[in-house]
Amino acid sequence: MRYVSTRGAAPALAFDDVLLAGLARDGGLYVPESWPRLSAADLRSFSGLEYAELAERIMTPFVGGRVEAGVFTRIVRETYAAFEHGAVAPLRQLDGKTWLMELFHGPTLAFKDVALQLLGRLYDHVLRQRGQHVTIVGATSGDTGSAAIEAFRDRPAVEIFMLHPYGRVSEVQRRQMTTVAAANVFNIAIEGTFDDCQDLVKAMFNDLAFRDELNLSAVNSINWARVMAQIVYYVWAAVALGAPERPIAFAVPTGNFGNIYAGYGARQMGVPIERLIVGSNRNDILTRFFGSGRMQIETVQPSLSPSMDIQVSSNLERLLFDLYDRDGAAMAQAMASFRRNGQLAIGDARWQAARALFDAYRCDDKETLAAIASLHRQTGELIDPHSAIGVAAAHLGAKGDGIPVVALATAHPAKFPDAVERATGQRPPLPARLADLFDRPERVEILPNDLRAVQAYIRDRRLKGAA
Repeated sequence: MRYVSTRGAAPALAFDDVLLAGLARDGGLYVPESWPRLSAADLRSFSGLEYAELAERIMTPFVGGRVEAGVFTRIVRETYAAFEHGAVAPLRQLDGKTWLMELFHGPTLAFKDVALQLLGRLYDHVLRQRGQHVTIVGATSGDTGSAAIEAFRDRPAVEIFMLHPYGRVSEVQRRQMTTVAAANVFNIAIEGTFDDCQDLVKAMFNDLAFRDELNLSAVNSINWARVMAQIVYYVWAAVALGAPERPIAFAVPTGNFGNIYAGYGARQMGVPIERLIVGSNRNDILTRFFGSGRMQIETVQPSLSPSMDIQVSSNLERLLFDLYDRDGAAMAQAMASFRRNGQLAIGDARWQAARALFDAYRCDDKETLAAIASLHRQTGELIDPHSAIGVAAAHLGAKGDGIPVVALATAHPAKFPDAVERATGQRPPLPARLADLFDRPERVEILPNDLRAVQAYIRDRRLKGAA
């Protein structure tokens, strides 16, 4: 298995090199040269497997022998043994055709754990084998940061620097990052938006001298291994609900497009996914894109679902790469134009090809609160604002075709207690292991939205740590 950049100018790499690289050196994102295929017989054979067993079978072709089979088995089993629910991603039926897949049973209560707990162990293994040290630099709109920090804390071959937008994540999200007392963890609050944080990270990777000096690595959703691990739960849900004999649809709350792109990957592999439904908040660049075939950056607006407060959806480039017939040069030109002009029209044929699979719906804060309240009133379930957008999108995108729709519950309601209490009158408690979160001391540096200032901070801390 080899991986190619969406912009066509970086060399093709094997899995372990892509794992450590994150972003390609030409600024593109890595995707498989070709997708592994799952037959109907394969899907039938998955019935009854435990989650870790299924994960190993789905991901092994992507690893391409770059991690020894026995070691990979151990890593996968250890990863999912750490989740608090035995099913890892349990399904709950909400009504006759709508299901909720709970993806928040990992250590930081968000779906990011499903991939990042695996990445931490894979990095440990590959770096130990190579005798290397890396500097992880990432941007988070809330959940990726805490999941990455939890996955990489205290690992001797890694320093991790996580950028988040100052004042634009929930208090629980912030404290899950800033209260980690590990010498290799550094939290940076940027005076700006998540898109500013993401742009700073991309700029650091595109500064090849800085990238090489500090041996930068990325674990954001741009890292292919994140997508690989997320594909598993789409296969898991589809098989549980009758694949290959029964088609399925998914509704996914998403800002950066990584989570729903994993569903696209599952479909490319042969899972009978009929529709993928995007749920956006008021920062609705994805809904506008699928509604018109045009991307246009607008001002990021704070919302009750801060992990989706994004106007530049990085992972959409992976889908666009296929829509542009995998023409890396054309993709590079299109993305350069998008960043230069703040807009991109992909043309009617490409837009219609995307619309054949994707629907998209927008929920503002008022509609999000209504969705939380409605589900609680009807079922007794408490859900966070992001998951509520997924449920609302599932209902808005439902067809009269009998196909079940699985909405992804991406975070535990206790991560956003104020919004949940406002909608339902019920304040969801944190699990016992996090009960003292608000009493723990915080460690965070507030920096301006300035590339040189951030690079200087990272270089200074990284070199002191390596000394």
